[in-house]
Amino acid sequence: MGVNVRDLNGNAPKKSGFKGIKWIAAGIAALFIAANSFTIVPAGNTGVVLTLGEVSSNPLSEGFHLKAPFIQQVEDMSNKIQVYETPASAVSKDLQTVSSSIAVNYRLVSDKSPDMYKNVGLDYQTILITPVVQECMKSATAKYNAEQLITEREAVSNEVKTALDSKLNSYGIFIEKFNIVNFDFSKEFNEAIEAKQVAEQNLIKTKTEQEQAKVIANTDAEKKVIAANADAEAILARAQAQADANKLLEESLSGKVIAYEQIQKWDGVMPKVTGKDGGLLIDVDIDEGASSSAAQND
Repeated sequence: MGVNVRDLNGNAPKKSGFKGIKWIAAGIAALFIAANSFTIVPAGNTGVVLTLGEVSSNPLSEGFHLKAPFIQQVEDMSNKIQVYETPASAVSKDLQTVSSSIAVNYRLVSDKSPDMYKNVGLDYQTILITPVVQECMKSATAKYNAEQLITEREAVSNEVKTALDSKLNSYGIFIEKFNIVNFDFSKEFNEAIEAKQVAEQNLIKTKTEQEQAKVIANTDAEKKVIAANADAEAILARAQAQADANKLLEESLSGKVIAYEQIQKWDGVMPKVTGKDGGLLIDVDIDEGASSSAAQND
């Protein structure tokens, strides 16, 4: 038995309210479908398309893209440079325990994003990068002794980076840079290094002092040689001057002695030379004293 519902005036109610609800529901459904019909891939990312769980081999680039609503979904994978920092422990060639802090700058190649998602997933840093970094660090450290690890840090870093590239490039992970932030050794080794440095500094200081002493000794010796040469030259000059003076004195005295001896031997007679006619050719003048003496003797 049907029941007719009427209003107070006896008229049947209108169905417009029910139709309005249907239109609102349809609009909401349309908006929901529309919102799931597109996706926006952020800058620096690649969109991996999943169609009912199946990974598409063609990734989406940055920007706006349409997709099948409710059937397809898009996972964003970053292609920006990322930094992975971790401590690492290894043993050097001379069996010293080495604790280091390392930093790896890497990025995911966009073309490899679908394979990475399919084979590894989003947590590829934990699954791939972490164990490979530890392995390569241990392998490289074992080729150097502790002192070389300090003095040849750049060479060690380059070797680890090369090893990481060879193991991770096939997965689409490219290593931009590898840095060894710090090396730390055992307390005993650090004390030994410090003692060695002190000994080297003392050795350098001793060598420097020896070289300075040698320079001073050489300088003093040169000064003594110069002084000795000067003294010798002065003595030689004095001797030469004395010899010259003695020679002059000797020559002077010799002339006087000869003259004195001649005077002592002279008998007071002046020698005369006459010519053919008896004239005096040579006349020697004598002083008046001599003439007087001769006259008295006569």
